[in-house]
Amino acid sequence: MKVLKFGGTSVGSPERMKKLLDIIDASQRQIVVLSAVSGTTNSLVEISFAYLHNDKEKAAMLIEALKAKYEVFIADLFNNSEFLNQGKEVIDYHFTLLKNLANDHFTTIEEKIVLAQGELLSTTLYHVYLHQIGVPSVLLPALDFMKIDEDNEPMIDYLTAHLLPLLNKYPENNLFITQGYICRNSFGEIDNLRRGGSDYTASLIGAGIRSEEVQIWTDIDGMHNNDPRIVKGTKPIAQLSFDEAAELAYFGAKILHPQSVFPAQKYKVPVRLLNTMDPKAAGTLISTSSEKNKIKSIAAKDDITAIKIQSSRMLLAHGFLRKVFEVFERYKTSIDMITTSEVAVSITIDDTSHLKEIKEELLRFGTVDIDTNQTIICVVGDFGAEQHGYAARVLEAVKHIPIRMISYGGSDHNMSLLVKAEDKIEILRSLHNRLF
Repeated sequence: MKVLKFGGTSVGSPERMKKLLDIIDASQRQIVVLSAVSGTTNSLVEISFAYLHNDKEKAAMLIEALKAKYEVFIADLFNNSEFLNQGKEVIDYHFTLLKNLANDHFTTIEEKIVLAQGELLSTTLYHVYLHQIGVPSVLLPALDFMKIDEDNEPMIDYLTAHLLPLLNKYPENNLFITQGYICRNSFGEIDNLRRGGSDYTASLIGAGIRSEEVQIWTDIDGMHNNDPRIVKGTKPIAQLSFDEAAELAYFGAKILHPQSVFPAQKYKVPVRLLNTMDPKAAGTLISTSSEKNKIKSIAAKDDITAIKIQSSRMLLAHGFLRKVFEVFERYKTSIDMITTSEVAVSITIDDTSHLKEIKEELLRFGTVDIDTNQTIICVVGDFGAEQHGYAARVLEAVKHIPIRMISYGGSDHNMSLLVKAEDKIEILRSLHNRLF
């Protein structure tokens, strides 16, 4: 059984929603995970913001505006009066719920309820559309099987125990529709998966039912070997390992959230990235295997801050690095890169919300220099210890650009460079020309 996830742009219009059946094979058992219609989640965030600030008048205006868009949407989606009326009932139900929240004390609990409506709308409307055209489907509420624990971690065993009986209940049906992103928390309240949204849902379902494959359909034909918005002539990557894909996603490849495929990786379920607009494109296969002797791709992560702590006391000082890292741990600030020397350590962060406090604590160890507006350039490929020449090719390509930090050897799949943000475009293009 395969799991197919379609993002907001893939269901962003009635025309695109109808064309999903060009991809979905209704003769095969599949679970289809849908995101909210593109633009809906942003509107729901605005509605929540208005409610949280007790601006009920603005919330009502935003709700009416969004409902009007859905009324146009269903008028194009349904050409049969019976199913058009069903579509109207669907949107009336969900938008009445949103309006009625004006009568309640609005908290983060109600905020999560608001944010869940997008996926509930898209899946229910698509389910009704399939019935209109005579394609049998089962609507599986994600809230019946998707749950996170008190640490906001998904409970895969719970998912397996609750989803498999639902699938087995309909042995004659092939097509199952469910919502991405939404779940219940440990208190049974409506919540969401945060990291990776609907991609995460698809990966969790794939892991939970040990699917043969998870397909993530977006509006680009897989991961590219560089940023196509900046560099001309980029190409999709045919194959990546889970670790390589995670490196690229973490360091800037927007097509995928870095943690969204972890569940599939744990249970060795292959993930394929495909293009809804070009279904015949091969896309990118992410699996446990990797192509050796090859540089795969380049990605960039912006808004990086570099911090250098220099101290003669560091020389041979037992526990120095532990004390430095404890500062960042206290402020829940993650470190991206790290390099060390006899008397200094340099690290990078992307969260500067506690930078002032961090600097004050680090000054106890020595001098602290901070460089803002930096970019991490990540080159992903086969950088294993037995390889030779690849690092030299990378450095040769950027010899005309000042490099603030280099991280190499921490991973078999990654070589990272820290440069000024103003040099990002030049370094991406230079690396592309030299490596590909």
